[in-house]
Amino acid sequence: MQEFTVYFSPQDRSVKVAKGTDLLSAAIKCGIVLTAACGGEGLCGKCRIVIKKGKARVEASRLVSEADRKRGVALACQSLVEGDLEIEIPKESLGMHEKPPGESEEFTKGVISEREKSFAFSPLVRKIYLELTKPTADDGTSDLDRIYAELGSRIDHVHISTKLSNIKHLDELMRESGYDVTVILGHKDDSLEILSIETGDTSKMCFGFAFDIGTTTVAGQLIDLSAGKILGTRIAFNKQAAFGSDIITRIVYAETPEGLAKLNGAVTANIDEMIEDLASSCGINLSDIYGMTFAGNMTMMHLLLNIDPSSIRRAPYVPATTAFPVMPAPELKLEINPKGVVSFLPGVASYIGGDIVAGVLACGLEEAKDLTLLADIGTNGEVVLGNREWMMGTAASAGPAFEGSGLGHGMKAVKGAIEKAVIDERFDVKTQTIGDAKPKGICGSGYIDILCQLLKRNIIGKDGKINREIKSDRIRKAASCYEFVIASKDQTAIGKEIVIDEDDIENLKRAKGAVYSAIISLLNKVERKPSDLKKVYIAGGFGNYLNIENAVYIGLLPDIDRSVYEFIGNSSLAGARMALISQAAMGKANDIYRKIMYLDLGSEPNYMDEYIASLFFPHTDLRRFPSVRLSR
Repeated sequence: MQEFTVYFSPQDRSVKVAKGTDLLSAAIKCGIVLTAACGGEGLCGKCRIVIKKGKARVEASRLVSEADRKRGVALACQSLVEGDLEIEIPKESLGMHEKPPGESEEFTKGVISEREKSFAFSPLVRKIYLELTKPTADDGTSDLDRIYAELGSRIDHVHISTKLSNIKHLDELMRESGYDVTVILGHKDDSLEILSIETGDTSKMCFGFAFDIGTTTVAGQLIDLSAGKILGTRIAFNKQAAFGSDIITRIVYAETPEGLAKLNGAVTANIDEMIEDLASSCGINLSDIYGMTFAGNMTMMHLLLNIDPSSIRRAPYVPATTAFPVMPAPELKLEINPKGVVSFLPGVASYIGGDIVAGVLACGLEEAKDLTLLADIGTNGEVVLGNREWMMGTAASAGPAFEGSGLGHGMKAVKGAIEKAVIDERFDVKTQTIGDAKPKGICGSGYIDILCQLLKRNIIGKDGKINREIKSDRIRKAASCYEFVIASKDQTAIGKEIVIDEDDIENLKRAKGAVYSAIISLLNKVERKPSDLKKVYIAGGFGNYLNIENAVYIGLLPDIDRSVYEFIGNSSLAGARMALISQAAMGKANDIYRKIMYLDLGSEPNYMDEYIASLFFPHTDLRRFPSVRLSR
């Protein structure tokens, strides 16, 4: 097998790969994760590299202009190694792997913090210090029974067990400690298990992690399990994005040789990095981390646990499981105490996972008296409708457009992303970027603002087509459609103009239509109207930046009293944290997932009619959007 060396700059890394290896795979092997929203199919144009020196076989792509080709620009996924190479990676090809903003901000808001207080503190793992009486000639109770007896006097009506490994050297440990020991207990189903026994009083050294494993981002919190206190929060982009921006693309990749192992390794690396980073910054030993709780969509949970997710995308769309057992930490190969345990929020169906169950738990929808809706608008659009008497959930195939993927200048919500925009009557554009940096692209909330402004200025019509009659240098014919210039070359940080074209608008129109029609289909199913909603919770990272007025204007959300809407931040992470620090909360989550009825939109007879009707701005039926109609 012939091998060649590929050198990457400015990372100053090199790797040997076989002839015919694509440069996207070579970069990943070298530890460099490029943006590849399409999973390496050559469809998104995000994995751009510059071939500085050497020989590669490059497949022509319409996403790379002739001028760029002449200076060596190519798509990494469409370029095969033919000899030794020197490759330069532009910053924008790494953009989605920059650190997301607000990683140390509070991830839960208002209603969630109050909800959390309603659950009794009973963490997944706890440490109990015991000062035991020593055995005597008159008291021949065994060491283990002595521990059981003392624990039984402190914990009511719970079966307690242990493993052989904790008994083998128990006699030595007890005598060494003078019978003063700390017992580490972990919850498993309806019982407690002794995970380990330590000498002396280590009861304050008990920590855990709560994780939200999202398709786009991974968020984690380090928790002091002796007090229930949050010690730190981190958020990072999911490294699986190198293999595709959406769950279907990743499932397809998981079906390739070694694909499942690579996807599992990518997200495990995310988790380990967060654990090490937070533990180090808080001065905590990894050996003192005993518990972890995870929430995520069904595909993410399958990939995390190295379970083949292929049945999720194939009829009848039934996952291997929707509920996962509490398991020993070593089964996930994570860098915490090997005697620690890991639990998972259960899911409902293939497209309503533990992240949504966690969200319902966090906002208290299942105890609401009035009609309430939870909408998690992210890479996947999941919606739950109901109250304390019933709940129904569904998922909209919105795609990753609102996360910035699949769009010409789309990007994640990182520094340099346009998050707000205003267009004046002369068609001048004023933008605001995350971090007040020079624009690099447009994130989801920025696109919603831009669409709203384009509609208000009649630059686009209800169908999303750009008005050819307007005379402006910002409107021009591109390769296959018309486009509108948001920022000129000298205004940006990427050395070229940032534009929105009719293909982008079409993608966004389909995404907003999918979310809106999912909401309406749930309401139709139970014969209710949008005006019957008394509370709408908007969850997820996207919701943190969403302008409700603009979202209604383009037809993403129903046109109802704006006071009904409430942002609740990362409800999946909040629910995972609640389940980590309260077994009552975990019990509630188990009740929730059994209670939610799943509505499969694909088999709903009227869903497609609703979806097609929503493929206009804001809708084909303007009577549904009276405030928008009046403002035009």
